[in-house]
Amino acid sequence: MRTPELTAALAEIDLVFNGEASPAENSAHLRTPNSPVPPELVSRFLYKGAHHFIDHEAAMRRLLPQCAHAMADGTLKDDGYAPHGLSQADWRSWPGPQARAVETFVRAWWRAALTTAEPPYLVPDLFETACAILGEVTGPLADWSPGPEADAHLATCVEQWLDDLMLDRRPGFLWEPPTATLTELQTWLGAHAPARLRPLGLTDLADRTALLALPYDTRWNDPYWSR
Repeated sequence: MRTPELTAALAEIDLVFNGEASPAENSAHLRTPNSPVPPELVSRFLYKGAHHFIDHEAAMRRLLPQCAHAMADGTLKDDGYAPHGLSQADWRSWPGPQARAVETFVRAWWRAALTTAEPPYLVPDLFETACAILGEVTGPLADWSPGPEADAHLATCVEQWLDDLMLDRRPGFLWEPPTATLTELQTWLGAHAPARLRPLGLTDLADRTALLALPYDTRWNDPYWSR
């Protein structure tokens, strides 16, 4: 899933987080800079809640280079029950080069997935992870430009999300977006997805997705349902 953009973003992560450590932690792996953390512990630490750490922010900075490379390589294992550790960190308050490196990496990672026919993780999970870390859907949706792989991934996501979004429900995310963010996702899908689904032969899915752009009551009173 490597692109030149993602490779550059990883190099920037390596540079700005070089030498980070979390001296207050019980784990020697987190206290000691510039030494590899065993891969299974990277995953385990990343998916522990912030309350498991004495200094969660420092622990996330210590793990970030290995975390980012594992995300890009498809070797980061989540437990399916906890959000990504970076989504629990206030990384936007970190020093400017670090905050910029995190955002650049996440956006590059998501864009790389959109141009990969078979990315290492399920695309709905990739989208959720990117949005949860960034704290928004705006950037990832703006990155979702039309293209063969991107449109196929869009169809996969719509098929998984549509039933819940039609009912104004969060579609199975571990991440809990605010109502305004969920509305933003519905509005974007209703406006942009139908024209990209129809060329794939998904006419009915496109017609139902278009209803997401409507207010809830109007959506359910639409003539579509009387066909």
